[in-house]
Amino acid sequence: MGRPPDPGRREATLARATDYVLAHGLAGLSLRPLAAALGTSPRMLLYDFGSKQELVSAVLAEARRRGAARLAEGLPAQAASPEEHLRGIWAWISAPERAPYVRLIFEVHADGLARPENHPDRAEAVTGWFDTLGAALRGVTTGPGDTVTPTLVMAVVRGLLFDLTTTGDRHRTDLALDRFCALLRP
Repeated sequence: MGRPPDPGRREATLARATDYVLAHGLAGLSLRPLAAALGTSPRMLLYDFGSKQELVSAVLAEARRRGAARLAEGLPAQAASPEEHLRGIWAWISAPERAPYVRLIFEVHADGLARPENHPDRAEAVTGWFDTLGAALRGVTTGPGDTVTPTLVMAVVRGLLFDLTTTGDRHRTDLALDRFCALLRP
C-alpha cells in the first residue's frame, strides 16, 4: 500500500519550484535538474504533481497568484483617477524586481503560441487581469461588463513591457505610458 500524499510537502515543493522557474525560466526545464535544485527526486515530483505538465501548470498558477497578491498590496487603496491607477500598475509591473515575472509571462505567451496544448489555461492569465483593470479604470470603462477597455489597456501595458524588456529603454516606455494616460483622460 502506497504512502498517502503529503499536501504540506507538495506546497513547499511548489513554492520552491516556482522560485526556480522564476529564476531560470521554463525553456528546457527538465525534471532531473529541477529535482536536484529542490533537494528531491524526479520520482517525488511526479508523485506530488502527477506529470511534468501538471507541475508546470501548478507553478504558473502559483506565479500568477503571487503576482496578483503583490499587485494588490502595491496599489494605493484609493487612487484619485484611472490614470493614477494605471501609473501605479505600470510602476509596479515594470519595476526591475518584477523582471522574472515579466520574462515568464512572455515565455508562456511565446510557448503557448507554438504549443497551445501545453498551456490550456493561458487565456485565464490574460482575462484574470480584467477584474483588476476594470476596477482601476472605472472612470473610463463603459460599465461593469466592459471587457474591451481592459483589453486595450492590457495590450498597451503588455506592449510597453515587451518593449522595455527587449530594449531596456525605461525613459521612452515611460513617456509612451504618459501619452497613453493622456488619451484616457475625459
